[in-house]
Amino acid sequence: MKRVLVKSVFDAVEYVMQHYYPAGLKEMAELQDTYAVISIQDTHTDGFGFTFTENQFCKGVLTLYFDDIVREVEGAVLFTDEMAKKAISFIEECKRVDTLLVHCYAGQSRSCAVGAFAVKMLGGDNTAYFTAGSPNQYVYDVLETVWIQKILQGS
Repeated sequence: MKRVLVKSVFDAVEYVMQHYYPAGLKEMAELQDTYAVISIQDTHTDGFGFTFTENQFCKGVLTLYFDDIVREVEGAVLFTDEMAKKAISFIEECKRVDTLLVHCYAGQSRSCAVGAFAVKMLGGDNTAYFTAGSPNQYVYDVLETVWIQKILQGS
């Protein structure tokens, strides 16, 4: 994986559409990199009303439904260990794509945490995510804890 992009839902759609081209005119696609998407969607609205799908450029999609919270809140969904396991497995499965696109509604907290974790998991330096952004620390900590447990279990 060459890069991890963290975007808002609007910017994620724009990125995906940069891969679009009219039938028979692939050379007109603005971007032609392969990518995978971790789509983080809100639960109080039952998502954003659409999901990403695989195509010749998009090699994988993981859609997770949880809210931007750091503790239990009635009516909201907290990020779980099971979601972290899915995200970690997905990142491992998508190592060969050019770009990992991670988005949530605003691209500021949940997706920033997942993006920062993905960079660290892949051996990169994720300090910029913490100095320039505001990752959801709870989400990041759950991912890191589950990842460490996985390493210690040797799986």
